[in-house]
Amino acid sequence: EIEADLNRVGTLVDADIDLAETALSLAASDRPDAARHPYRLHLAAIADAMKMAATLPSLAQSGQEALDARCRLLADIMAGEFAYRGDRMNYDDLQNADLMRVIDRRQGLPVALAILYIHAARSQGWQIEGVNFPGHFVIRLFHDGRAAILDPFDGGRMLETGDLRQRLKTTLGDTAELQPGHYAGIGNRDILLRLQNNIKVRLIQEGNLPKAAAVVERMLMIAPDAAAFWREAGLIHSRLGNLLAAKHALTRFLETADNDAQRHQVARLLQDINQRLQ
Repeated sequence: EIEADLNRVGTLVDADIDLAETALSLAASDRPDAARHPYRLHLAAIADAMKMAATLPSLAQSGQEALDARCRLLADIMAGEFAYRGDRMNYDDLQNADLMRVIDRRQGLPVALAILYIHAARSQGWQIEGVNFPGHFVIRLFHDGRAAILDPFDGGRMLETGDLRQRLKTTLGDTAELQPGHYAGIGNRDILLRLQNNIKVRLIQEGNLPKAAAVVERMLMIAPDAAAFWREAGLIHSRLGNLLAAKHALTRFLETADNDAQRHQVARLLQDINQRLQ
């Protein structure tokens, strides 16, 4: 059932992807016996709390006041009523990128918390998106021709240009300056891939290649046309000695990739794998 759900997501256009529901399916992949129903009820509770609070008179204002009111409401619900916060003590804990455990513990990575904030806002039809800011995922809420950037890891705090500039310098060095690309919005599928990439990177750092391979396979379920992940799956399977899986993944990479240097490298590796399979 879980694989079917993820493979179905892989066929959807980005706007039709249910971000929180898909993140639950990804989390359930590691715990297929865990019921998703309690977590769906929690998502519904967030939506209900937003609906009740959305009747506040302050939201009926126009312009910047209305946007500010929506930002405060979102933070009040998520960081206040539901007590979500960033895990500063154990940032690299794999639980922080598992939406089920994030809901259980009410803490997680920026991108995991962002999924819940986005779910809350979209439950009321608000326009919101992820922002692929270097090193620290944030979200952007739109209203009445205006936009505000919020940090779910820091209780939904609104970030000004100075805050973003300082964060950029902390991540990329003192000479770094804000560029338009730093504010680029990111789609639902890429948010989910960034969530899974956090898990994959930590597993590789720990030397747990079998689990890292499983994570990449899940990423390919929801993004079957992502050539880079076919290459990565092939390389990991090759290192693990899973030659048939490596052959399949690398063949798919050659069918979709346009990077000539990588295609040449993969073609040589595939030739070696085919010889070993004979």
